[in-house]
Amino acid sequence: MGVLRPVAMSKVGVLGLKDDRERILGLLHDLRIAQIEPLSPEALSALVPERGSELQRRVGDEALRFRGLKHALPPVPTGPPRRFDSLDDVLAAARTVPIDAEVAELKREDDRLLTEERALDERIGLLDRLAFYPDRLEYLRARSFVTFVGEAEPKQRGALAAALPPTSDAQFLDDPRGSGTFLVSLRTQSAEVLARVAQSFALRLSTVPAVDGPPAEEAQHARVARAMAVGRRAAIAARLGTLAREWYPTVAAIDEALQVENRKIEVLSKLGAGRETFALEAWIPTRDLARLSAILAGATGDRAYLYSVPTKEEPPTLMDNPKGIRRFEFFIRFYSLPQATEWDPTLVFAIVFPIFFGFMLADWGYGLTILLICLWMIAGFPGARRLPKFGRDFVKRIMGPQGMRQLAYALLPGCAIAIGLGLYSDAFFGFPLFHALFGYDSPFVPSQHVPALLLFAGFVGLAMVSLGFLFGLLKEYFHHHPRAAAGKAGGIVLAWGIAFFGLCVIHGADHVSNPLFDLYVAMLAAGLGLLVIGEGIQLGVMGLIEVLSHILSYTRLVGILLASIILALVINSIGGGLVVGGTLVGIVAGLAIILVGQSFNVILGVFEPGIQGARLIFVEYFSKFYSGNGRPFRPFGAPRTHTVPTVAPDGLAAGPLVQAPPPD
Repeated sequence: MGVLRPVAMSKVGVLGLKDDRERILGLLHDLRIAQIEPLSPEALSALVPERGSELQRRVGDEALRFRGLKHALPPVPTGPPRRFDSLDDVLAAARTVPIDAEVAELKREDDRLLTEERALDERIGLLDRLAFYPDRLEYLRARSFVTFVGEAEPKQRGALAAALPPTSDAQFLDDPRGSGTFLVSLRTQSAEVLARVAQSFALRLSTVPAVDGPPAEEAQHARVARAMAVGRRAAIAARLGTLAREWYPTVAAIDEALQVENRKIEVLSKLGAGRETFALEAWIPTRDLARLSAILAGATGDRAYLYSVPTKEEPPTLMDNPKGIRRFEFFIRFYSLPQATEWDPTLVFAIVFPIFFGFMLADWGYGLTILLICLWMIAGFPGARRLPKFGRDFVKRIMGPQGMRQLAYALLPGCAIAIGLGLYSDAFFGFPLFHALFGYDSPFVPSQHVPALLLFAGFVGLAMVSLGFLFGLLKEYFHHHPRAAAGKAGGIVLAWGIAFFGLCVIHGADHVSNPLFDLYVAMLAAGLGLLVIGEGIQLGVMGLIEVLSHILSYTRLVGILLASIILALVINSIGGGLVVGGTLVGIVAGLAIILVGQSFNVILGVFEPGIQGARLIFVEYFSKFYSGNGRPFRPFGAPRTHTVPTVAPDGLAAGPLVQAPPPD
């Protein structure tokens, strides 16, 4: 488990016999601890790239076959997973499945019937709309004229008729039931004119169904045909269900086994091969090296050699924070994945972001509302279909369901802090509820302690900027960059010098009234000097402005808090004043103002503290040490469901060991 640093990675090679290659790749697949890389030029100088074979093509064909079978059969419980000891076992099992032709024929027929059913549904709907037409529909078809069905308001229908040229000889027949449906017949050569005019009025026209009898009679015929199609599809589903109960567990197991073999084939191009041997190289978490070595030795009878590969490549990044902290990796990945050799800022973000969010909200009404919304998001948005469509679309455009769930988890502690601060300061949607109900006077009202809050925000900024420089100093030190480390140390000294010198200036102190005044001036000079040494004259002088602006930037914590308080006060004052006025119109208008205004403030309560809290960390804190642009660790393998893995629950190789051949 990595805290403050990504998991340490090592690049290793595995040299083994080709007879053991399938089992070794199976172990690596099920362990999922190795990111297999293309073989280095040094290794390829003694080996040749692995080439494909007819067997690999056959595995690919069988994988496509069983993937199609699995999707065609309805899922059923599969029972215990099935074991395959080799690729030959998988292919032999595949040959025992005889249902391809029948399943393919059933699915083709089902697809045809589904298309027919949808066409009949559309025809029935159209014929039902034409029930007002009393004659046979064949009378509406001729070479010289064409007939369309439309639906429009009377004014719109009248405008359509007026827009058609007299040469079209258009004739309209309206539904006397007042449904708005109409028939329009006109000369065949004027059909394009009708289409353009209808499009300009946003009217959708349909051709009359190509049937002969009256609409009611043809609709009944269509319903009979649809019922027959539905019945046949039910019979097909029943037959597929029977086949699934007999074959789905076998098909699912073979499909999964073939997918595993396909993944093995995909990495073969990265391997090297000799006459009897093969080699691969991979990035592996350093903590798993001993375990992997023991598993390979046991599975191959000590015929596989695991060795270290010297390299100057940047390793892939694997973050492995504790479970609660891991929720905040979402924000770090959203910004940029850390490099494997730098600090992982997730822990600090997980501590600081909820505090910033709760401080800027500081209202238990808003905090409780956002908390409930977060719980709703975590539950998967139950009942979301009842929301207006524009609201659902807006949420989907912002973020996907999984991202929304991660965001909700991350906001929960911030909401708890906001509720706690809101209870302490007696703020419920900007209203002192406890004072009104119980006469409780809060010892701390933010709007009455602005100077103290600004001073607090300044010291928070000082701490965050100093912590960022400290991580930057350690990073440069571990990477053996002494001048850069001196520049980061200068940033810390300069930040504290600016803070204490600024306080002296604010209080009118000088070197006479404050004996430490000269020390603060010396800190300014020393910090600036170290910055110049570490980053050069231009960047060093600019660093002075950057440090000062970054510290002061944290005063936005107070600004957003006060903005929310003032906006809530305005909403409550205007809306409450109208409600207290006593007139019916005033009460309705006041309640509407309070509801809409407070809803708007809740939305701001999510976005402003969330965006600004993350920004203060991303910009003012990350800029001191964070490079990002890391390469994600993508281990070879996938979990198994229907087949037995090659690794036992105790972490050792499962199944019979491959014994060394007896001596001659």
